[in-house]
Parts: sequence; structure tokens; C-alpha cells
Amino acid sequence: MEKLKRVLEALGLPEQERAIRLLSQYRALVLERNEQVNLTAIKDPEDFEIKHFADSLACVPRPEFQRAETVLDLGTGAGFPGIPLAVLFPEKRFVLLDSLNKRVRILSEFSETLGLRNVSAVHGRAEELGRNKEYRERFDLVLSRAVADLPVLCEYCMPFVKIGGAFGAYKSVDAELEAERAKSAAFLLGGEISGCSDFPFPWLGLDHKIVWIAKRRGTPAKYPRKAGTPAKDPL
Repeated sequence: MEKLKRVLEALGLPEQERAIRLLSQYRALVLERNEQVNLTAIKDPEDFEIKHFADSLACVPRPEFQRAETVLDLGTGAGFPGIPLAVLFPEKRFVLLDSLNKRVRILSEFSETLGLRNVSAVHGRAEELGRNKEYRERFDLVLSRAVADLPVLCEYCMPFVKIGGAFGAYKSVDAELEAERAKSAAFLLGGEISGCSDFPFPWLGLDHKIVWIAKRRGTPAKYPRKAGTPAKDPL
């Protein structure tokens, strides 16, 4: 975990030995369960450090993350970026949302095994939970590494963000182009594109970025539209 150690040192995070121990255990859990359930295509230990752990932590230097107390990880999959962030920031509260109940049960098991009391895993579709009063506009920050075009992700994610909060979408080399295409969708949903941050660990060679959208106004009640519509008919 030498590359991850360098990342943690660059971020100046405390309790690095605990973090390395828990993240090593988490990696082992993911790869073990990956034999039965498809959680990740990345199996090489070093690639795992870079493409899952370091990538998940790319949001940490940003003020949107630093000031957030409640964070939703939408389309979390195997728990990225939510679980690595929860390990390193036990004072923040993380909700992991995924549409596959089997994955949600596994993430609950992982969180219990790792002793993460600041994590809860929730099963559901964004289009449905985004209308639920328990979740709608309840989060300081929503993060997503889900593979979807940004206008679609905006409709999934922005309804969950509090006014004054933010949405961070993990993207690759075409992030600026996606951000440009998503301007109107962000505006319709009460947001405004506020920036695009580079991957903060350049020595690892990942050309990834995060697009940041600030929540300026409440999301109109008609959004999100019914399940399936955002992907079929993007804003």
C-alpha cells in the first residue's frame, strides 16, 4: 500500500496506520466477495490502490467536501468513493445508495466488519428516493463515480443536495465537455457548474477530474422524473 501511503501523506491526514489497516482489509473483502458477485474488474493490488482508493480520495482537498457533514454516494457499487472516505473521516456521515439490493447487503456487511459506524447502505433507485422526504435535499454533498452522462447524473443527484450544498461527479478526460453539455440541466435542477478539479495526485498518472455543481435553489418538484426517463430523455 505504498502508493496509498503517499496519497495520505500528501493529504496530511491523521491516523494513517489505522486507515491503511482498514483499507487493506476492505480491499481483501471486496476481492473475496468478487468471486461470487461482480463488484470490480480491478483485481491487481496496485491498480486497486490507484483506481479505487486514490481516485475516491480525489475530492478531499476541495472545500465542498471539507465542510460537508452529510455525504451521499450515489451508485456506489462496491462502495467507492463512500467507504474509503468514511474510513478517513469518521466525523462525517455517509449514505451509500445503490439500485442492486445484493450489493447493498454486501456493503452493510463490509461496514459492520470494518467497524464503520458512520456508514449506512440504502437500496433504491435515485428517481424514487429523490422524491422521498427522508432523502430529498438532505445532504451537504452528493458524490458519484457512476458511469452516466453528466446531464443524466445531474437529474439523479441534484434532488438530494441541500440548498448551499454541492454535487461532485467523478469524470475522465472529457470532463469539461460534459460540464458544458450539462449547464442547462444543472440550471433546471437548481444548480450551477462551479468548477472542474484535476486529479490531485499527478504522480499516479490518472487523468481524472471532478465536475462540481453548486446547489443555488430548490429543485423543482417535477424532478427527478419517473424511473428510466432521465437516461432515455436527458435534460
